[in-house]
Amino acid sequence: MKLPGQEESDISSASENVPTGELDSGPGSGLSPDGPLDTDSRELEVPKDPPLFIQLNELLGWPHAPEWKETGRWVLFEEKLEVGAGRWSTPHVPTMALPSLQKLRSLLAKGLVLLDCPALSLQELTEQVTRVESLSPELRGKLKALLLQRPQHLIQTPCTSPCWGSAHPREASQEEEAPLKEQHQNPLRQKFAAGAEAGAVLAGQLGFLEQPLGVFVRLRDPVVLGPLIEVPLPSRFFCLLLGPPTLGRGYHEMGRAVAILLSDLQFQWRVRRASSLHDLLAALDAFLEEVTVLPPGRWDPTARIPPPKCLPSEHKRLPSQLRVAKGPSVRRRTSAEDRHGRRQHAANPELRRTGRLFGGLVQDVRRKASWYPSDFLDALHPQCFSAVLYIYLATITNAITFGGLLGEATDGAQGVLESFLGTAVTGAAFCLIAGQPLTILSSTGPVLVFERLLFSFSRDHSLDYLPFRLWVGIWVAIFCLVLVATEASVLVRYFTRFTEEGFCALISLIFIYDAVGKMLTLTHAYPIQRPGSPTYGCLCQYPDPGGNESQWTSTNPKDRDDILSMDLGLVNASLLPPPECAQRGGHPRGPGCHTVPDIAFFSILLFLTSFLFAMALKHVKTSRFFPSVVRKMLGDFSSVLAILLGCGLDAFLGLATPKLMVPREFKPTLPGRGWLVSPFGANPWWLSVAAALPALLLSILIFMDQQITGVILNRAEYRLRKGAGFHLDLFCVAVLMPFTSALGLPWYVSATVISLAHMDSLRRESRACAPGEAPSFLGIREQRLTGLAVFILTGISIFLAPILKFIPMPLLYGIFLYMGVTAISSIQFTKRVQLLLIPAKHQPDLLFLRHVPLSRVHLFTAIQLACLGLLWIIKSTPAAIIFPIMLLGLVGVRKALEWVFSPQELLWLDELMPEKERSIPEKGVEPEYSFSGSDSEDSELMYQPKAPEINISVN
Repeated sequence: MKLPGQEESDISSASENVPTGELDSGPGSGLSPDGPLDTDSRELEVPKDPPLFIQLNELLGWPHAPEWKETGRWVLFEEKLEVGAGRWSTPHVPTMALPSLQKLRSLLAKGLVLLDCPALSLQELTEQVTRVESLSPELRGKLKALLLQRPQHLIQTPCTSPCWGSAHPREASQEEEAPLKEQHQNPLRQKFAAGAEAGAVLAGQLGFLEQPLGVFVRLRDPVVLGPLIEVPLPSRFFCLLLGPPTLGRGYHEMGRAVAILLSDLQFQWRVRRASSLHDLLAALDAFLEEVTVLPPGRWDPTARIPPPKCLPSEHKRLPSQLRVAKGPSVRRRTSAEDRHGRRQHAANPELRRTGRLFGGLVQDVRRKASWYPSDFLDALHPQCFSAVLYIYLATITNAITFGGLLGEATDGAQGVLESFLGTAVTGAAFCLIAGQPLTILSSTGPVLVFERLLFSFSRDHSLDYLPFRLWVGIWVAIFCLVLVATEASVLVRYFTRFTEEGFCALISLIFIYDAVGKMLTLTHAYPIQRPGSPTYGCLCQYPDPGGNESQWTSTNPKDRDDILSMDLGLVNASLLPPPECAQRGGHPRGPGCHTVPDIAFFSILLFLTSFLFAMALKHVKTSRFFPSVVRKMLGDFSSVLAILLGCGLDAFLGLATPKLMVPREFKPTLPGRGWLVSPFGANPWWLSVAAALPALLLSILIFMDQQITGVILNRAEYRLRKGAGFHLDLFCVAVLMPFTSALGLPWYVSATVISLAHMDSLRRESRACAPGEAPSFLGIREQRLTGLAVFILTGISIFLAPILKFIPMPLLYGIFLYMGVTAISSIQFTKRVQLLLIPAKHQPDLLFLRHVPLSRVHLFTAIQLACLGLLWIIKSTPAAIIFPIMLLGLVGVRKALEWVFSPQELLWLDELMPEKERSIPEKGVEPEYSFSGSDSEDSELMYQPKAPEINISVN
């Protein structure tokens, strides 16, 4: 875009005036355009130019009582003063009219430009800017007095109402140039990093001026200009735009134009290095070349554009010479990443074969040994204490939920006590010796499904379950050690999003199906009938002579045996009614009696309450209600709060809902057995060898469950400095397997959801960020102490059995449903399934829809649905025990998709497998990966977030 009178050579002059040394280093030698915006900037160069805070002071009240008043401020985004409301607006993307830029350019071309001005105070600066030939001595004096007036600032403090600094404008003497108290107390100071600078823009209408006055100053040394800026930052730039009264707000808009220019990193980089007026105008012209014009009548100029979630990379905006000089390094970096900001698997040193037995394990041990002391020292931070509390509550919630469900799946062979004990012991041991100590071991959905299948197989074939399970665990340990010895963990390179989503979707649907199925079983046992119907009865609770609570259920004799035979978590059941319970016409008498319809109704009520309440709290986390700290706390503790609410409701109403079955003493849940499981029991000796077959299937399942979690946790975007430990982690799981099997404890692998929550609670983010800008993600606080403390507290929680027995089972079913729904809603597969039902014109603007034809997207989704349906059918048949092999088959299906879809389509819908990555020449993907293409090329990848989004759920 050219302005009238603009020279053709101005555009390229910005780069021509850059010194040779700076041309080689690029803008990174100053405020790198990749600096605060690109999270990988530290890999390229260290930015040196400090961030800039720009403030617009407008002259108001002429001619009666002229005063300077702050009306706008910028760092990256604009904040306008809302005068009527007495507050600052929300940060938004600034927009301006093109004529304001045209007028500004003309004014600067005719005005005064002072580069490297030696002024050291506001007094000296006013002396410099008033030395304009067109001003008489008298006008210079008036203008100087006006510039020395203290401006009004709206300073909003968190504990007090907004206050106007310098409510009575007056001339500031040299002794009064020190910053005001309100400036030092301004909470906006916390938004700036050390070394931040400021720029002041003064604009307005002045009646005694006959012609416009434009002054642009770049100070040689930044200096605090007293009360001129609302934050006591040293000022680097000063711009004065004054003129005779005119119609409209021309000078206000020109002042905004200067502030917007200075808030642009490219213009700022150029103007910091400008050596003449020609360079300044060239920087403005370069900015104009990138301006996007919105046609009038197509949008509302008063609308405020919210800041984007992720700012685009500045590399594409570099001058051509700098782009050429810097391009190779950027291409080298981007070629090592895929479309989603992830490193290619082949670049991960932990996933390279050594060719030696246990070679990968030895390398993991050596790599982690050097970090072992810092794994404890790095935990000495207040953030770790809050992480311990958060993950502890999440861990015991998981232990209670899976312990109760495991007790039902195994008819009481295992329960909550075993779940607590196993979680504490195995988790603490894993945190001490594992390769990735941020991982949280727990019971998971896939293992729970296999436990149910194994128990059903044992029951159907009259086998002693726990001894059979012991031999399965021993064989699993052997198979896992073989996998460690042969470095099988490198195969995780083939676990792409296709495999992860299929795995997650299957487990999520199992969670949802089982939760709803449990409630349907409960309503079948206690059907809701009208009073007087044959199945209408009562359930009474009363203390027996031993002091324990007993229950008596009275219903139709035909249905009584079926109801009492169902395991619904009731503590005890007796066929003899207590003397206090007498029925007349089906209506119970006695304080502990509840009608059977009450049980079904209130169980459904608690089930829905826990699910809906947990879902509501999860959505509060991303809503606009409450402060961010409160939102995060409510979202993180949604499951805990839902259980507490349900328990309180159950206790308040005195309901007789089925409760969690927990032992009253520290002993196994199954009566009559000790802690050590007998190797054979009632089983024949040859079963110890036959157990190798189900153990092989379980080994595949554990390998996939453990390593998929490891792949998710160790992605490059999490910026883990201490590396992964795939081989060492699998070795730890293998060693712990015989221990848990011998004690009859649940089997444990890495729990994705809790592990990701653990990492999320240890996120390191930049404290200084511009208003409207998301904090920069700096990495994870890697250490072992938080996990160790969590599992020690979990072990102490074993003595909470007297409290846990009051938890209603429908609450746990609701949490189970919540986990399944949140897990399946967090994957891209769900979004693509929704696209099947949405007309094309109403579909969301998803990135892969811009690059892949809709028919190909639907074909990819249909293949995933077919695989999921096949897995579900197999799980529902007598051959369900082989479903781990079918999960592994997802990798083969994904490999076969390379014959159906092009590499470009798989890049957007999934990921490339290692061999396919190497087979694609670098030139073939360079236009898609680099930002050096033409302006007409799409650049959506620049908007992809580099910080991880902890949202995947496979638990």
